[in-house]
Amino acid sequence: FLEVILQTAPMQYAHQYLRAKKGSEIPSSQAEFQKLLFKIWFDFYRREGVKDSSGFEHVFVGEVKDGKVSGLHNWIQFYLEEKKGNIDYRGYIKPRGHSDAETNSDDHVLTLQFDWNGVEKFVGTSFIGTSPEFEMALYTTCFLLGEEDNPITLNTGTDIFELKIRCYKMARDKIGTSFPEATAHYEE
Repeated sequence: FLEVILQTAPMQYAHQYLRAKKGSEIPSSQAEFQKLLFKIWFDFYRREGVKDSSGFEHVFVGEVKDGKVSGLHNWIQFYLEEKKGNIDYRGYIKPRGHSDAETNSDDHVLTLQFDWNGVEKFVGTSFIGTSPEFEMALYTTCFLLGEEDNPITLNTGTDIFELKIRCYKMARDKIGTSFPEATAHYEE
């Protein structure tokens, strides 16, 4: 997986950007950068039991911990689980906006409520229609630059979203979770 996504433009851009911002703290070779990505995304750490979670599992696959849905911030996984009948979509939560922007088929960020295998998730925000490599590049960049709250503006050509990319650490050097939080949405 990492070998393949490291060939994509979003991940190559993230690697170059991180090298420019952090210098020698970020490996220059793709092979060493891949090792760093494996460590922060796929190394297991303790969330509940003994080394029972990873950043990738939490963000892209989802977990149920203490009777609550945790993570599952990826629209592709959401779609696959819904297609299998494991997700009951309960609706969306509209972010604050500068106008009366409507949530419609061209939106790329949604805050959802859903039930996954009988367990409720009251609030979960995901990008919609983006590639996994875009999400991994964005979340990796935010994580390695060391910020928990990363304000960005996303202009999709039809809508503008003001977002905070939330990025929290686990075990000091691994991604615990990362997801977008829509703080405003308005149409161009």
